[in-house]
Amino acid sequence: MALRQRALKTIFVEIAAFMTETDFVPSAYLEEKEAGSTVWKAPSNIALVKYWGKKENQIPANPSVSFTLQASCTETRLEYTRLEKESPDFSFDLLFEGAPKESFKPKISTFLSRVENYLPFLRKYHFTIETSNSFPHSSGIASSASGMAALALCLMDLEKELDPKMEMDFFYRKASFLARLGSGSACRSIKGGIVQWGRHKDIENSSDLYGIPYPYPVHPVFEQYHDTILLVHEGEKQVSSTLGHDLMHNHPFAKQRFEQAGKNLKALQPVFTDGNLVEFISLVESEALSLHAMMMSSMPYFMLMKPNTLEIINKIWEYRNASKTHVCFTLDAGANVHVLYPENEKDQVLQFIKDELVAYCQNGQYICDRIGFGAKKL
Repeated sequence: MALRQRALKTIFVEIAAFMTETDFVPSAYLEEKEAGSTVWKAPSNIALVKYWGKKENQIPANPSVSFTLQASCTETRLEYTRLEKESPDFSFDLLFEGAPKESFKPKISTFLSRVENYLPFLRKYHFTIETSNSFPHSSGIASSASGMAALALCLMDLEKELDPKMEMDFFYRKASFLARLGSGSACRSIKGGIVQWGRHKDIENSSDLYGIPYPYPVHPVFEQYHDTILLVHEGEKQVSSTLGHDLMHNHPFAKQRFEQAGKNLKALQPVFTDGNLVEFISLVESEALSLHAMMMSSMPYFMLMKPNTLEIINKIWEYRNASKTHVCFTLDAGANVHVLYPENEKDQVLQFIKDELVAYCQNGQYICDRIGFGAKKL
């Protein structure tokens, strides 16, 4: 498995060098397609080095790296029918969990307007988009990442019908590029394993425009890493991630935070190579707390952690010290806790989670997940 993943990484990275936005603008299509459908399942991801703050056009203010997950995913079915004449607006219906979801449509319209230059066929079709998540929506799991990744892949499937000569390496790269325009972190939900996004001078072929499979050696311990997600709080966050990113523009510590992220990303390279879990824990937990420190020190300030989030963190610290295991936590932009641990400690740590941590979850809910292999066509 490791050799196959490295071979795929090599192929995927080689085509990445020096690609710009114009590389994703297609020439005239060779084929026409009257109607059809496609279904893709795309995973969520959990950032280890966090992306927080962005420039125009969904460009990250700092680079990031993530574990692609496996169980937490979005499944999207796209049906398309060619219109008799080009529509003045985007023509689509949206179903979420089997029912119309009007509140989601503005976000989809915004996404389509952002990608239209790269998918010029969009106004020529009526689309029916049916989507569902394997996890509670707005639970703090990145549904926008998996959802936009799945939709981008469906649209790329249609473009490949119009351009059958398209290489699959380019297909996935453009899908990551498009997904980013819907949700920044969605570009890390196309490929599996460890994915890096954002230009970094010490990471070859890294780009602000799309995610790349991590291009350096990765120790086998990270190939089967577990992530048990403790659902501390379901429901809408008091401050959206979009607003949180915007608050970094005038943040007094933004420059230092962006520099910290770059340094941590570089520091992870020998950690990933050597399998140094002690240093991995230190970097990952520091990143999680730095992310929330930015929220608490912005203006206006806000806090997405809940009391039970802090209880869980303290329990993890106490247990790790007593058990000498390598369990640690990370947080996304929400209250839920991602509990990370290696395969060889799975049984011991999972029992600790059930005995000590599930009591702090809303309605006792948690999701057992692990590092996955990326999006899949169904």
